[in-house]
This record gives sequence, structure tokens and C-alpha cells, in this order.
Amino acid sequence: MIKNYIIDTNVMIHDPHFIYNFSDNNIIIPLLCIEELDSLKRREGIVGFHARNVAKELNRVMAMGDISKGITLPNGGTIRVELDQMHTEVLPNGVDFNKNDSKIIAVALNLRNQNKTIPTILITKDLYMTIKARSVGLKVEDYKSDKIETDKVYKGYIEVTLSSDEINKIYNGGLDIESIEENLYPNEFLHIKSLDKEGHEVIAKFDGGKIVPLKYAQDTAWGLKPINREQKMAFELLMDPKVHFVSITGGAGSGKTILSTATALQNVIETNQYRKIIFVRPVIAAGNDIGYLPGNERDKLKPWMGSFYDAIENLSDIKHTKKGQENEKPQFTVEDFIEQFRQQGVIETKTFTYMRGRTFSNSLIIVDEAQEMTPHLAKLMLTRAGQNSKFVLIGDPSDNQIDNHYIDAKSNGLVYTIEKMKPFDITGHVTLNRVERSPLAKIAEREM
Repeated sequence: MIKNYIIDTNVMIHDPHFIYNFSDNNIIIPLLCIEELDSLKRREGIVGFHARNVAKELNRVMAMGDISKGITLPNGGTIRVELDQMHTEVLPNGVDFNKNDSKIIAVALNLRNQNKTIPTILITKDLYMTIKARSVGLKVEDYKSDKIETDKVYKGYIEVTLSSDEINKIYNGGLDIESIEENLYPNEFLHIKSLDKEGHEVIAKFDGGKIVPLKYAQDTAWGLKPINREQKMAFELLMDPKVHFVSITGGAGSGKTILSTATALQNVIETNQYRKIIFVRPVIAAGNDIGYLPGNERDKLKPWMGSFYDAIENLSDIKHTKKGQENEKPQFTVEDFIEQFRQQGVIETKTFTYMRGRTFSNSLIIVDEAQEMTPHLAKLMLTRAGQNSKFVLIGDPSDNQIDNHYIDAKSNGLVYTIEKMKPFDITGHVTLNRVERSPLAKIAEREM
């Protein structure tokens, strides 16, 4: 049955390609939402970028007809901008008629009352708008085309029990996958406990053909050695040049940033596997625009790159200690270290705004706070990959760690990318569950 979908502004900001995800139904955009998009287009960061992309998509569609009267889309649906139906008399007393949300709800109610034979549904990602709209009897749905069920998010490893003979086969040519009941993805890890040898545990990996031992279990990177099971799994993916995309999720103090930074320094500065490291953070526009800050791009980004600076400082301390120089401080500051390699073109710090239109070859790109990206932005980010490049996405997709109001734990670009990438043999993912910072950090992560 054909439905009328009234699209809120936040849906368009979340996914500029929303037009193609409503099958053969009617897409109706209140004119007020176009006005809101216009007011957002100059914002820096993700919101402004997406607002401009929505305009480009609508402009392509308008080449096919008059959008005020309705344009038939290739999938059989229609799209139009609603110029009328903003009469707020349909709303009950107590509603602030001057608020944009109220006016958009009024449009949906008036369209529903105009033709009750066609289901009319408001699509929004705004929880308060959802509450208000349902309170006045309007049907409301979230935008679900790219939502991931969080209880089904891929962890990157499974736990199994095998016989000692089967475990031995892993280290002697590999174990056939038929020995495992679960379906495995390429580069998925196995935490294996022995059936007949109490306390015997190993970590192995499915290489797409067989279950094999880890290659980098005894290695260090920039003086750092992984200290728990999940960190060893992540380290394996980060060090493997055959894996071109790695995602690591985990709470504060789980080690995702320091592991990513250490392996990047090792693979770029020590072994020359890649030519440069590019540190990236998506700057969220809500209160975090960088345009007003003084200085060039590097100066503007410094407040947002603290996690990388902290990681490099900790790594320099670790490397110094490994050399038996515990009582001596390194002869350089973090800023000096980064500036030295920046001048050599070895280290760059970027936001996505500064990355558009570029292709990154021979580069290792680390995207911090990747949970702040929309699926659309994550796709645009990964399509920047050139020859001999590796992308590492790190973040915590919990709702309380997302500042971007247009996404949540189920619809952010990090979890979306993890699910889309898991079937391929050049990708890998690991969830880090343990906090390794301090007893206080562990308590705070668990209890607060």
C-alpha cells in the first residue's frame, strides 16, 4: 500500500541520499525543512557538509520535473516539496505554534486529514518531536534504512572449545573450518579453550581458508606490546599489511588509540610500509565549529587531537623505558616530535572537511571518534582510499559517547561500516572489552 512519508530535516542531514530508500511511496518535504537546510549549509563539520549534499541531490531530482507538483522517481515513488498545509489550527492548545517542529507536525496532520485513505507517517530522528507528534495522534517512525541492531553487532571473535589434537593442527598447517560449528568471517578470531587440557587457551584467526595461529603475537610496535586477549587480536589486524581496513571499538582506556598509534608509527617510521600517517577526527558542528578558532588548519585542530598527542607521549615514555632510561626524560616534546615529522610529510592531522576531493595512497589513516560519523560520511571517508592505503576506524558507539544529534548507537557510521565490511578478506574488526588505564577508570567505565 502506498504511504505518504513526511521527512524531517534531521533525516536529510543524517542521510543525504534518503530519497532512494522509500521504495514506491510518496516522499513529502515541508518547505520549512528546506529553509532549515539553507540555514545549516554554512556550518563547518558534518552537519554543513551534509546540508550541502542534500541540496545537490534535490537539484539532480529537480532536473526531472517540478518538485512543487511532484516528481516520479526511478523506483516508482514520488517526491515533492509541500508549500502549504502549515495551518497550526489543527494542533491542540499548549503547543508552541512558533516552533518549527510544531509547524512540521501541522503539515503532517493536515495532509493526513486531507486524505485518510493513504497512511501518513512522519519520519524523524528527533525524540522530542516523536513524543509531540504521537501525542497528537500522528504515526511516527525513525529512519531505519541504515540502523544496526546493537545486540547483533559483530565483535570480531568467538569463544570455542577444541581438543588438544585440533589445537595442535592450528600450529601445523592450520585447522579446517569444518571443525567449528559457527560461521566465521575472514579475519575473525577464536579464543580457544582445550577440552582435555585444563587451563590451556590459545588465540587463533580464520584466514578465509583455515584457522591459523597469530603472526605477530611476539612482536612489539614502537615499544608497545598488547597486554590482553582482545588487544592481541587488534594488534594482529593493525600489523597485517594484507588487511586494508580495521575497526576497533571499546570504552575509554581500552587501548584502541594507543594501539592504533603505536602500530602506525611502527609501520610508517620504522618499516616504511606506508609513506605517511593521517590522523582524522570528525568535528561535530553542534558547538564545536573550528572556523572561529585562530590559526591555520593545524592550529584549529590541536584541541581535537589530544588523544593522539597523549598516545604519542605515552609511547615515547614506554620506548624510553624499554631502553633502560627510566630516569631520563625524552629529549623532545610531543609537539616537537609531531612537528618534525609533519615537516617531512610523514604525519598529517585532518578533519573530513579538509579531506574532500583527495585520494590517499601509501597512507595509514586513523579516524578517531568514528562513532560521530553518519553512514554517508563513513562511505565518503573510505572511498578516499588509494593504492597501498589502510584505514583504521576507532571509537565507542555507545549512546552516551555520541555528540552528533543526528545519529545514535544503532545508526552511526562506525557500527554501519563494521557490519558492511565484515564479509571481506581485506577487513577486520575487534571489540575491546577491558579497561587498562587504572582501577578508577575501570570503575567509572563500568558503573557510570
